[in-house]
Amino acid sequence: MYSYEERMNAVKLYIKYEHSVSSTIQQLGYPSPQALRNWFSEFQNNGDLQKTAERKKKFTQSEMQLAVNHYLEYGRNYSRTIRMLGYPNRETLRSWCKELAPQARKIRSSAINYTQDQKKEAVIQLAVRETTAKEIAERYRVSRKTLYDWKSELVGKELPPNMSNLPENTHAEDLKVEVEDLKKQVYKLRMEKDILEKSADLIKKDEGINPLNLSNKEKTIVIDALLQYYPLIELLKELTLPKSSYHYHKIRLRLPEKYAALRVLIKKIFLENYSSYGYRRIQAELKNLKIIVSEKVIRRLMDEEQLSVRSVSKKKYSSYAGELTPAAPNVIKRNFKAEVPNEKWLTDITEFSIPSGKVYLSPIIDCFDGAAVSWSISTSPNADLVNSMLDQALVSLPLESKPIVHSDRGAHYRWPGWLERIKTNGLTQSMSKKGCSPDNSACEGFFGRLKNEFFYGISWAGTTIDKFVQLLDQYIHWYNNKRIKLSLGGISPIQFRKSLGVIT
Repeated sequence: MYSYEERMNAVKLYIKYEHSVSSTIQQLGYPSPQALRNWFSEFQNNGDLQKTAERKKKFTQSEMQLAVNHYLEYGRNYSRTIRMLGYPNRETLRSWCKELAPQARKIRSSAINYTQDQKKEAVIQLAVRETTAKEIAERYRVSRKTLYDWKSELVGKELPPNMSNLPENTHAEDLKVEVEDLKKQVYKLRMEKDILEKSADLIKKDEGINPLNLSNKEKTIVIDALLQYYPLIELLKELTLPKSSYHYHKIRLRLPEKYAALRVLIKKIFLENYSSYGYRRIQAELKNLKIIVSEKVIRRLMDEEQLSVRSVSKKKYSSYAGELTPAAPNVIKRNFKAEVPNEKWLTDITEFSIPSGKVYLSPIIDCFDGAAVSWSISTSPNADLVNSMLDQALVSLPLESKPIVHSDRGAHYRWPGWLERIKTNGLTQSMSKKGCSPDNSACEGFFGRLKNEFFYGISWAGTTIDKFVQLLDQYIHWYNNKRIKLSLGGISPIQFRKSLGVIT
């Protein structure tokens, strides 16, 4: 019988799904359509359900057990049991099975895809059985009917139908030979099955893989796990592994792992850097720590630890609002190389959409080393967003430096406030062609790296706007001060400038 909580849950879901019986039962797996309607009618009339749904028992415990045993014995079919015994109804029998044999409904042959070899093994055991067909069926998690269906499928093809049905002129000695042959086949099939299962469990290989394709080290691991069930010589023969190779790898497996400490360090570097470092940058980071390791080793360890960099591509935010004023010429012309700092600045706006709202980032990127010279973050893409960013950059700009400031044709870079700042400080304005993102690809690249490493693939549910702004600001500080760039020799932009004496 169903508890009060189960019945109330079903009624609430029934109301939520606009009185759809099929959707409710499909979601919960219970009850019958009529029972659901009865519960809903009771809820409508009384505003609640009875706290207990227990009814006066009509059947004795032995009658209940008899019905459940019949259900298990004759193919787990409710209709067949009710028809043959004359009692109870389907819902009552289902509740009895749930109470007395909770595992019964979990054993469903249709939920498991058996291979021909597994079916053959089951039929062989049925043919030479030393136990009942019921026990063999339960061992394979199928019904007796399914077991005999397999027998019918295979009889006359590869295996004899049943030892009791052999011709009358069959000698006892021949019968024993046949039995022994069948037992050997069963033994071999069971060993093959166990090897496949251990390969899946220990080596994380798919059960459909050919065990012969495993490496010698992997074969050794599988053999060690099965030695308590099968002789070594038979396992070696089945996996075509030389005995000398087995003992070699067995000794190697006993030794401490050569890269145990390195494995931990690589994982630490990966997680501490926004899970954004591939094997090249991890190799560079290790080199900075005076640790020289082959990239092949790093790639293998990262693969074993499942350390992979997120990569997602999304549509960028566009601030284009038409040709408000004449556009500045494209001075940069996709030449994003700079010989000194503050020679060429790139800027743009990108949008972050999280459940709490939208956040906008406007940075200035220096072409010299990719550093973020300044940035501003806001919940509105207004003029103050870009103007405050430029003001911050101008504060730290040496008097002799007059960089080119390149942007797209967004409205923010054509408003009076922005134009006045460019003119007053003697800067040169440059703009991309209309709708041509490659003209500002270096800045787009910064946004792509930022979103792949910091934003995409992470659930931001429950994160407030203020918290998100704080985390974004932390990331850009990390980007400038710690995130290594291979093009700079495996160090960060700020470390690179310090190495050149540009800053102290």
